[in-house]
Amino acid sequence: LIVNTSFIAAGETSETAVVNAPEGIVSTFSIVAYDPETESWGVGVASKFLAVGSVVPWASAESGAIATQSYANTSYGPNGLKLLNEGASAKDVITRLTEADEKREQRQVGIVDLKGNPANFTGQECLPWAGGKTGKHYTCQGNILAGPEVVDAMCEAYESTHGPFAWRIMAALEAADAAGGDVRGRQSAAIYIVQKDGGYGGYNDRAVDFRVDDHETPISELARVLSLRIPRRSRESTEQE
Repeated sequence: LIVNTSFIAAGETSETAVVNAPEGIVSTFSIVAYDPETESWGVGVASKFLAVGSVVPWASAESGAIATQSYANTSYGPNGLKLLNEGASAKDVITRLTEADEKREQRQVGIVDLKGNPANFTGQECLPWAGGKTGKHYTCQGNILAGPEVVDAMCEAYESTHGPFAWRIMAALEAADAAGGDVRGRQSAAIYIVQKDGGYGGYNDRAVDFRVDDHETPISELARVLSLRIPRRSRESTEQE
């Protein structure tokens, strides 16, 4: 997530970008996904930013899921969900949101629509390394990362992990962190999953909504908190069930 307006010239490295970046520039990696087995949508995100979970993830069981980051335009969240609810595809929503945004080249966004179709966008002014990658029912993206291997690791971990949807998302975050994650360090992480009537008492769609707002190892702490709600199961134990 980037909250200031600055970008580096082509050819500079991620490390140089961090040195030259104004105070407040931070980096983010996220995954947005759909689980057809449980008909759930989820967002996992981590950043060197205080309370990233209050900015990046947006989701609705009647619309889909969105991660808005890198000089984040938070209006992408509610406006994007509205368009998704009206039947627009993830790709179409990104086109419509960015075309209406004069600062589109500073934005990064990942979306999965009601049908599970993914799409992402990385503006040319996002600080490197910045980019995204899509797979079946998911999209991974990030900015000011150690390199493209961070996003590759997220995708591989999500696809190869079995078990509860929440833990597949957590596996992607853990893999990104292990691959170098964001260049500036760690501070916060969040996981947000929606499912129709999946919330407390069936009164809303918030099946999972956990945040670690300020911690030295936020992803590990998020995993600890998640385990209090959903037991972590190994791939082997899941396959035996």
